[in-house]
Formats: sequence, C-alpha cells, structure tokens
Amino acid sequence: MARRLRSPTLESRSARAKLKVRRKPYFVSVAPGISLGYRKNRGPGSWLVRCADGKGGAWTEGFGIADDLEDADNVHVLDFWTAQTRAREQVRGKGAAKPLTLVQALDDYERDLVLRGGLAAHVQRVRRLLTPVLLKRPVGLLTSRELRHWRDAQLSSGLAASSVTRTCKALKACLNHAAEADDTIVNKRAWTKGLAALPDSQVARTDAVLDAEMVRAVVAACYAASDRLGLLVEVLAVTGCRPIQAARLLVGDLKSDHLMLPRSAKGKGRKSVTRRPMPLPPSLIARLKAAAGDRPPTAPLLRRADGEAWQPIRSDQSRPFAQALAAAGLPKVVPYALRHSSIVRCLTAGLSPQLTADMHDTSPEMLSKHYAHYIADHSTELIRRVQLDLAPTPADKVAPLASRLP
Repeated sequence: MARRLRSPTLESRSARAKLKVRRKPYFVSVAPGISLGYRKNRGPGSWLVRCADGKGGAWTEGFGIADDLEDADNVHVLDFWTAQTRAREQVRGKGAAKPLTLVQALDDYERDLVLRGGLAAHVQRVRRLLTPVLLKRPVGLLTSRELRHWRDAQLSSGLAASSVTRTCKALKACLNHAAEADDTIVNKRAWTKGLAALPDSQVARTDAVLDAEMVRAVVAACYAASDRLGLLVEVLAVTGCRPIQAARLLVGDLKSDHLMLPRSAKGKGRKSVTRRPMPLPPSLIARLKAAAGDRPPTAPLLRRADGEAWQPIRSDQSRPFAQALAAAGLPKVVPYALRHSSIVRCLTAGLSPQLTADMHDTSPEMLSKHYAHYIADHSTELIRRVQLDLAPTPADKVAPLASRLP
C-alpha cells in the first residue's frame, strides 16, 4: 500500500478553514513530480492535481470537491487522504478515470446530436464562444459564478439578449447530457443558475410584424435581387415556416396544390423529420414546379444561386436578404419577421390558436406566451360580435295609450 503523506495545512477541514480564500491553490507533494492542490473558495474548496511535464513546466487539473461543508463519501466529496490517492491515479491512470472536461463534453454531445439527426451548429457556436480556460475545466467543478460571468460577458460583447439565452440553452443541454452519463457530476445547480435566461430575452420579436403590403414589398425586393432568393422568401412569407423547414423541402414534397412541409424536428429524443400538408396559392405552386423542373424527387426544391441547398443553420440567407431590402430602400427586418407576420395574420383573421400553432409547427402554449396581446385583442372583437345588447331599441318602445274621455 502506498504511504499516505501528512500535511498539517490540508489534512483536516479545521486546518483548511484557517486558510485564506484565494484563486492560487495550496499544494503539497504526494509523489515525485505530482502535487495535490487545494483551492480555497468561499464555499467548499476543490482538489487539483499538478504534474510536471519534464520540460520545466506543469499541467494542472481539478478532479474533486473537498469535504469542507459535508462529510466525504469518497465519490463526489473527497477527504484529504482519498484526494492524494486520486491525484496519483489522475497522473498514472490507475483505476480512476480522468474528469470530463467541458471541451470533451461538447465533443460527446455533438456526436450524440449527429446520431439523433439534430443540428450540431448550436454546439459549434458554443465552442467558439467559450474561453480556453472554461473549455479545459472539468464539468464537475464548474461553478454558477464563472458560468454567469461568461454569460454576462457575451451580452457585454454586443450579442443580443435573445442570442445569449439561446447559446446558454445549448450549453445547458450539453452539460445535462454529460451529467446523465457520469454519476460523479453532481453540480447541475451550477449551470441551472449560472446559465439562466436573461430577463425579457425569450419574447418573440412581435415588434417586427409586417402588414400585408410590407410583406409584398419584401418579397418583390428579393425577387428583384434573385429569382431563387425571391422563391425562398415567398415560401417563408406564405407558409410562415422557419428557414430550416424551407431548406429541407425536396422536389418530391411538391404536390399538385400543396407542399408536404417538413417539421422542424425540435425537442428531445430522435430528431425524425415528419411532414404535414400545407396548401399553397396556385401562383406559388406554378413557380415551385418551374423551379423543380425534371430533377429527382430527392433533390432540394429550393436552391441558392450556386445550385446548392440553402443552409439556414449558417444563416446563408440573411446577408442576401438584407442586401435585397437595402437595394429596394426598405427598412431593415430579418427573415423571421415573415414568420411572426404569418402567425399574427392567422390569429387576427380568426384562426384558432390550435390551428395556427399546428400550421406553424409550434404549440398553443408558445403562442399564448409570445402573442397573447394579439389573441386578446381579437378575442375581444369576437366576443363583442356575439354579445347581446339589451338596451331598448325603437321597435321595443310602445306608444302610451291615450287617456279615456270622462
């Protein structure tokens, strides 16, 4: 059995309680070239291992939580004696696996998404925005404070609050995936709190709702720039679908009077893409048939100028869309405004929230959350139409009988 080394400064929680809180760890040598480190935090401290690389440098890696505030179970919470054994194992590879780092968790999650047919672009975006320090951090040692600091830094860099919240949701999904696969990761509260949604960041951009004339002008501007861009934008405007749904359309999805519109495949589980019929005006059907030509049913229906399918996950439609509007002298809006406009148009025309939600591949709950005032305004008008007005009408008034003569 390996000899257990003593350290009056670190071996007991009472001794560690006397240390100053600081970012620089306290180290004690536990083997040649291997040191056990303890970082004193305001909450429970953490254990680290430092190993000399033989070239005058060293690498450091955290691997556990100290038993400062709760008794050690030697799985999630480690006392000094278990920590020094684990530090040797971290370097020599005996028994204990190395803690999963954040960059490894992102790689695992990306592979899982690809296998389930999900979009890996969200993970790639998170990886680009994370700092090198955070990427090397073990998932089990992440704190809410450092995650919140990173989240707020994205907002300070100029990203919109909604974009920051979407990025945080992707990172939380990755961390949850890691925690489900590793029982030693027990700090889920760190990202639940540290990556919480920013206030008012999940509100739909209903201020970008366009009236019918503006929608016509936007579509015309895109056709003026490019027939293929115009066709994509017309499909977005008429159906109210997301750009990713339009990009997934195949030639075989085009029928005599409707499209078999792909669902967005959002949510958990296997990302199977189902389709639902979407009626279209005859004029749009004709343009889509001309674009389809005699290409095979599995070919993309909507294509860019280079002949490739649109790639909304890379926002490749955003720049030509903005350029087309600028060339036409129209106000700046984003393609998603066409979806908001379609939803509002359906609600104010009297379609039920359930039918409107199904048409737009969302839920009545999401409509109630983001478009509540449109639903309320229209419901007020409908209620007034069916309410009885019991005020007397001219027909209800009866002339009094003349008084009898004596």
